[in-house]
Amino acid sequence: AEKNLKLEEKITVLQQQNEELRARIEQNTVITRQLSEENANLQEYVEKEVEEKKKLSRTNEELLWKLQEGDAVSPVKLPPASSTSFYRCSSGNSSPAKVRTLRR
Repeated sequence: AEKNLKLEEKITVLQQQNEELRARIEQNTVITRQLSEENANLQEYVEKEVEEKKKLSRTNEELLWKLQEGDAVSPVKLPPASSTSFYRCSSGNSSPAKVRTLRR
């Protein structure tokens, strides 16, 4: 009878531990689902950012190409008598600098 009592107490303790472990598994499952959703959202965000970066890079390359080819959207027109112009450097240098311009 005493051995049965000890075994029943042990069964009770093991059942409580089992319930606690089940609760922890359920809690971990919920957290895992949340983290998976967050991970999926972050991956989608990163993919969008990568696509936007590629788009901006292509636009930048196109604009650089247009600039090198002289196809600027608003070209600077010079008076017919001159092939050079003067401007002030934005670096703080107050002396004018000669700039060679492309003729069209």
